[in-house]
Amino acid sequence: MGTMPKNEVTFLLIPVSICFSFSGPAQNQMQVPSGYGLYPQNYVAPSGHYSQGPGKMTSLPLDSQSGDYYPGLYTVPTQNVVTPNTASQQPGAQQMYGRVPPAPHVVGSALGSFQGAMSSASHLQTSASQPYSSFVNHYNSPAMYSVNSSVASQGLPSTCGHYALSAVSNASYPGVPYPSLPAGDPYRQQMLTSQSALTVRPIRESSLSGQNTAVSHPSPLPPPPSQQYQQQQSLSGYSTFSWSAPGLPSTQDNLIRNHTSQVAANNNPTNTDSLSRSVMQNVQPPKSSPVVSTVLSGASSTRPPPAAPRPAEPAASVAQPPELSQQKGMQYGEYVNNQASSAPTPLSSTSDDEEEEEEDEEAGVDSSSTTSSASPMPNSYDALEGGSYPDMLSSSASSPAPEPAPEPDPAPAPAPAVPQPSKLAKPFGYGYPALQPGYQNATTPLNSGVPPSSPGYSGFQQYAQQYPGMNQLSSSLGGLSLQSSSQPESLRPVNLTQERNILPMTPVWAPVPNLNLDLRKLNCSPDSFRCTLTNIPQTQALLNKAKLPLGLLLHPFRDLTQLPVITSNTIVRCRSCRTYINPFVSFIDQRRWKCNLCYRINDVPEEFMYNPITRSYGEPHKRPEVQNSTVEFIASSDYMLRPPQPAVYLFVLDVSHNAVEAGYLTVLCQSLLENLDKLPGDSRTRIGFMTFDSTIHFYNLQEGLSQPQMLIVSDIDDVFLPTPDSLLVNLHESKELIKDLLNALPNMFTNTRETHSALGPALQAAFKLMSPTGGRVSVFQTQLPSLGAGLLQSREDPNQRSSTKVVQHLGPATDFYKKLALDCSGQQTAVDLFLLSSQYSDLASLACISRYSAGCIYYYPSFHYMHNPSQAEKLQKDLKRYLTRKIGFEAVMRIRCTKGLSMHTFHGNFFVRSTDLLSLANINPDAGFAVQLSIEESLTDTSLVCFQTALLYTSSKGERRIRVHTLCLPVVSSLADVYAGVDVQAAICLLANMAVDRSISSSLSDARDALVNAVVDSLSAYGSTVSNLQHSALIAPSSLKLFPLYVLALLKQKAFRTGTSTRLDDRVYAMCQIKCQPLVHLMKMIHPNLYRIDRLTDEGAIHVNDRVVPQPPLQKLSAEKLTREGAFLMDCGSAFYIWIGKSCDNNFIEDVLGYPNFASIPQKMTHLPELDTLSSERARSFITWLRDNRPLSPVLHVVKDESPAKTEFFQHLIEDRTEAAFSYYEFLLHVQQQICK
Repeated sequence: MGTMPKNEVTFLLIPVSICFSFSGPAQNQMQVPSGYGLYPQNYVAPSGHYSQGPGKMTSLPLDSQSGDYYPGLYTVPTQNVVTPNTASQQPGAQQMYGRVPPAPHVVGSALGSFQGAMSSASHLQTSASQPYSSFVNHYNSPAMYSVNSSVASQGLPSTCGHYALSAVSNASYPGVPYPSLPAGDPYRQQMLTSQSALTVRPIRESSLSGQNTAVSHPSPLPPPPSQQYQQQQSLSGYSTFSWSAPGLPSTQDNLIRNHTSQVAANNNPTNTDSLSRSVMQNVQPPKSSPVVSTVLSGASSTRPPPAAPRPAEPAASVAQPPELSQQKGMQYGEYVNNQASSAPTPLSSTSDDEEEEEEDEEAGVDSSSTTSSASPMPNSYDALEGGSYPDMLSSSASSPAPEPAPEPDPAPAPAPAVPQPSKLAKPFGYGYPALQPGYQNATTPLNSGVPPSSPGYSGFQQYAQQYPGMNQLSSSLGGLSLQSSSQPESLRPVNLTQERNILPMTPVWAPVPNLNLDLRKLNCSPDSFRCTLTNIPQTQALLNKAKLPLGLLLHPFRDLTQLPVITSNTIVRCRSCRTYINPFVSFIDQRRWKCNLCYRINDVPEEFMYNPITRSYGEPHKRPEVQNSTVEFIASSDYMLRPPQPAVYLFVLDVSHNAVEAGYLTVLCQSLLENLDKLPGDSRTRIGFMTFDSTIHFYNLQEGLSQPQMLIVSDIDDVFLPTPDSLLVNLHESKELIKDLLNALPNMFTNTRETHSALGPALQAAFKLMSPTGGRVSVFQTQLPSLGAGLLQSREDPNQRSSTKVVQHLGPATDFYKKLALDCSGQQTAVDLFLLSSQYSDLASLACISRYSAGCIYYYPSFHYMHNPSQAEKLQKDLKRYLTRKIGFEAVMRIRCTKGLSMHTFHGNFFVRSTDLLSLANINPDAGFAVQLSIEESLTDTSLVCFQTALLYTSSKGERRIRVHTLCLPVVSSLADVYAGVDVQAAICLLANMAVDRSISSSLSDARDALVNAVVDSLSAYGSTVSNLQHSALIAPSSLKLFPLYVLALLKQKAFRTGTSTRLDDRVYAMCQIKCQPLVHLMKMIHPNLYRIDRLTDEGAIHVNDRVVPQPPLQKLSAEKLTREGAFLMDCGSAFYIWIGKSCDNNFIEDVLGYPNFASIPQKMTHLPELDTLSSERARSFITWLRDNRPLSPVLHVVKDESPAKTEFFQHLIEDRTEAAFSYYEFLLHVQQQICK
């Protein structure tokens, strides 16, 4: 198809030629809703940690372009309170509790109003008591709870808004580094650039600060030991390498500390819409142009009329599992945060009513109700977030180790009115003082099967002993030190240079926080939420001494097998910091609870007194919200800025000559045809298609047409939508037309000679098309964009791929794609990029379109449908997962933490809408995030700290949901305790994220040096302050024994390696993966797992479904473990390698590979045949088990010993020396030399 003259709109029917007249500015038919999806105004919030009073937010005009995330008007009518039907239900039927039984007193609903982006003529009027009687749940065992609300909505200020800074830290990755640091921070004196002035004395470069520091003449990693090591600086100095991005000005903290819950002054929002965005409401009409009608072959000329749209099927009711009705309150659900602090506790007062009239920073309406005095109250996305649930089937690599058997409890006795220290039970795992007996017997354990102590109403008696004063609890929890008992295994000294086999035989478990057994059971699953330190240092000075990174790793939307889903009109939250009620709050009495983050005392709403599980009244501590650290709330319309939009999917496809030759359209169209009915959504789901080369092609699939209609816009400099109303169509109504198009597309451009790619204009058109509703754009690109806006030039020098010096062009060449991504994010549109290229395509620039719009990036180098079948198979499997996995729209996420802690840098694909609010146009279950923490205030008044992440999103079924995860960790004052609680895998993943930022903001060599010094500094600090062993040995605590190995593996990873030929796009993609992969998958990229598979047995095997899965031991990543008589499997996350030794047993080769001997194995083998042999069944079962639940389908490569393909395999043997990198033992010697200097 040749290039058409500019200013033409060409209509083509497939395959019938019909001529249409086209006149007028058709693009004006599309009206972009004003005020939605853009940036909110800045605000001034008090600086008190989660205790500030809310500030008023000025209302916005209807057409404001900075008014997104501001609430609209909402009315809650007064509801009657009735007794629920207690008739028994059949197993398998969903049990809903839409009403509350009569209570001693009932509070009527109040009017909740809010300003916002909605016209007053289109107010949402929804009954607060309307239960969500049916919905589609993505989980196997949902637990549904519905409790009526009679208290008005509230909206309170966001919780972590301590700073007013630029939202983006550098040109390539979103980050929010804040310059305000604790006084004891050794890095705060230094600048953020590698050109900063030298300090008075030389100091070692380090990576651990997370604060603003500089690079001061980095000392590169020396060559292998054959050369003299470089002289290093004094050990006493702190490192100069930091992990925050440069260029952020120092910002004055305008916050007013308010630890006594006084009402703060009204906020003065200012318009800080620094990112300009174009509005589609007044698009210029296209230049008049002739209309050309053309016939295209490939689709059936006749077909039956479109089928009538199927009515939306109501979701089947799912019963509450019988065992859930047996659940009882965990004994720590009611007091655990009494032990969290003895700090001053602001009380509820008459000022609460004033605070309720003020608004959260996040937009939206908050239906949470935490007091019995109802006031009109705007709400916000501050209420949005969701929780994590300990998944019993989670991956072993990141799951906690099996719990030890609990010690038998003493016989219950009447709780004395005065604490008896002689009877203290242990609230922590070892070495910590215990809680008082009154707390131990407060409630029955979860799943105990004991019936409720008092059915129905239990009255309002005071719990004098069960809820003791803070002074009593503080005294019983003082002196947290590991040294008061025997030394834990995690502190066992390990001589790294002598103990060579440090890799465990089984996957590394996440360390279990040093909490008592009941708290451990309540805590969040490490697969969803984990911290780099499971023992939080009491002060920033103590953290600086440890030289360890402090941060959180999150996987907030991961697939769960069990998730408590709560339908309640009252979502209980702290009135001050907006924390969701969770298992770690404390109940002062039946009517009041204390927040575990800001320590404010809140009232218990009337509705929360009823327990839908036990059907009893007066036991708020047994509610499911207080018994699960991961929960999901079905949110009311209070949490909506507009009615939930349908799921909208737009596919933008490259059809240039390059793309046609690669043949990806065949794989894509076939996958779409197979999974069309599995796309997440409901009866309103919409879909659209665009193709592009040097022109842009739209497809009219409107119901009623007999064939798909192609419309070609040749003017790429002034892109417009020819028929906006017919380019996104209802999937069910136009399904036959969609199938016709998908069948025709692979052959429509077979003869094209068009080599140019107008990716930028195609994305601009996609943005215009998606702006009214938002949704997901899937872009398939096969080459460097060469026409129109966003065109790029090749920047890669192939001769520099093996350079050991400077690696350039890791950042974007233009800000076009970043700006467009921010526009898309404002309109709730995420862009996912599929790059299928055999040549350099400047992924560093193109990745910005996905990074800042919360999209995903998929990369298939050297893709060809025929010549590289393994890549074609990988694309097909990835598409199946991509098209069918669950998805959340219009999401925002906020992370809250205990007062005294603060977050300063975020990692992942998102846009930072405010200092701690992440905007996620889409959220998917394969997305991971990381955040760096600092200790701003001493934690001496608390023995526990908590972190809570809340994710508010719209499901594909149109439900507004909030998923909340809460993590509880102990606070320690001893440096030994800090080292005892290191989560080495979480630490290395956080360091990897920080190193990516350093590579882009400074240089790759700086990032590598910082990683090395992270090991040097931490082991040096341990040896000089904790270990008493000889300094001639390299000693590490058992918790850190894998740290040097993981850092070496990171240095040899594609993202950071030097001296090995690495394509620039390959390196950038590896960096993209580090920034967005959850820990469990990222660790396999960093340190692959190696298994011997020619001797698989059933010994130690596990049973998954109906198959037996062998569990071979892990092997060192070294060639010394490879024997020519064996066969080995390497799991690299995105690829599997099966290495076959030259002398491997022929029986294994024949039974597993299907060939008689080694010589007959083909060079390119990517499948294991299904053979009816025991060895084949074991091998396939093990590989299938490894492959399950991966976001990216691994490609299998069978590698013969001494074949050319073994090079890639041997590059992953990170313990061996290469021409440009140390062996593991040499690296240890280098680290030891640096420590001794």
